[in-house]
Amino acid sequence: MEEVVYHIPAMLNEVLDGLHIDADREQVFVDATFGGGGHSRGIIERMSSRSRLFGIDQDLDAYANCISDERFTFVRSNFRYIANFMDYYGVEQVDGILADLGVSFHHFDAGERGFSFRFDAPLDMRMNRRQKLSAADVINNYSEEDLARVMYLYGEFRDSHAMARQIVSRRTLQAILTTQQLLDSVRLKDKQDAARLFQALRIEVNDELGALRELLQAATQLLAPGGRLVILTYHSLEDRIVKNFMRSGNTEGSIEKDFYGNILTPFKVIEKGRSASADEVERNPRARSAKLRVAERLND
Repeated sequence: MEEVVYHIPAMLNEVLDGLHIDADREQVFVDATFGGGGHSRGIIERMSSRSRLFGIDQDLDAYANCISDERFTFVRSNFRYIANFMDYYGVEQVDGILADLGVSFHHFDAGERGFSFRFDAPLDMRMNRRQKLSAADVINNYSEEDLARVMYLYGEFRDSHAMARQIVSRRTLQAILTTQQLLDSVRLKDKQDAARLFQALRIEVNDELGALRELLQAATQLLAPGGRLVILTYHSLEDRIVKNFMRSGNTEGSIEKDFYGNILTPFKVIEKGRSASADEVERNPRARSAKLRVAERLND
């Protein structure tokens, strides 16, 4: 029987190097996207016996991958609340925050979750199944204008208004409740278009970009001087936010300079957008779109 893989951690060694783990120091790390626990296990192996690791994931399925180690704590939550939970556990500052923003194999391959157009399944796409809003709610209840906005902003469809009209026209005849019904309701050129449509819905349902902005802002306060922020992005929308933030200290990318023309930012950029190696992409094709960015917290 073939073993089911929850997720293969992308750019594992590069991520661990980026976190700057010191086996001789007491440190605190946060894996904000615990998932299958692959990155977390790598951190555990490198960090000292006195260090701590918090793994955050809003999907209860990830709990099954918990690490049996007294240094590890699992937090079931959206990573946008990282500051609240660190305060709850009495942690004032951390030495490294990791976020792998890619969707896990588990979500794409669990057809019933509705993340993939490869399966005819309920239109769900909720990372946190305790939340109310699902992809079916978006498709059936959003106005034509709001549907067009979602597809334009998050799927980068130039013909988003036409697509929204097609969906609204179809749903007046019958509610669109499954992935196949959605695909049947709108004219798409190819699988790439289907992937972009599903990406747009997933981002909207889970407020992925809003959560990312909140995580980044919290990182500014949580990271100790010299602490590392390590982010893996997978599409241009989230990558632009991370790039702007690491360069300027804000997600809009607004540059402020001092009297001498030096950029005022709380971070020093360490890695500017590294891609996975050809060997890794061959082993793990889903790493092809991964981009690694690393920044170090400066002294105030």
